[in-house]
Amino acid sequence: MRDRILTVLEKNARISTEDLAGVLGEDVTKVSEEVERMENEKIICGYHTIINWDKGGAEKADAFIEVKVTPQKGWGFDQMAERIYQFPEVSSIFLISGSCDFIVFIEGKSMREIAMFVSDKLSPIEGVLSTTTQFILKKYKQDGFLVEGPERDKRTEIS
Repeated sequence: MRDRILTVLEKNARISTEDLAGVLGEDVTKVSEEVERMENEKIICGYHTIINWDKGGAEKADAFIEVKVTPQKGWGFDQMAERIYQFPEVSSIFLISGSCDFIVFIEGKSMREIAMFVSDKLSPIEGVLSTTTQFILKKYKQDGFLVEGPERDKRTEIS
């Protein structure tokens, strides 16, 4: 039942417990208890709404930052990740394979604010060797949901 609950919640976090139980053909109390157990065990880490801020009116900027680091002796990458994810600007951090060690997702009010975060807070951390910032210019699909519909945006067309 656990995998089935997670599959449904991943696509629709707003589904009521009653509707979730109905979709799964399970008892409401059992489903409720299992969801609570998964929340307590940090299998379910939170619930999330995807917002198209371009249409929502707020000015926001997002960026992915590639970060190369020197792993800390005895801690590997975990201690560096912890130092980075403590900043409130960091919404996600991932240890990855490839040419850098971490991908850090940052949300800010502007590109300048993100640039200042990188130069003033992230880059000076002892053990950070380099950063490469990539700003998100337009979101088409996020977490499996279309953010921008099929209508064409003249700003991104090539003549």
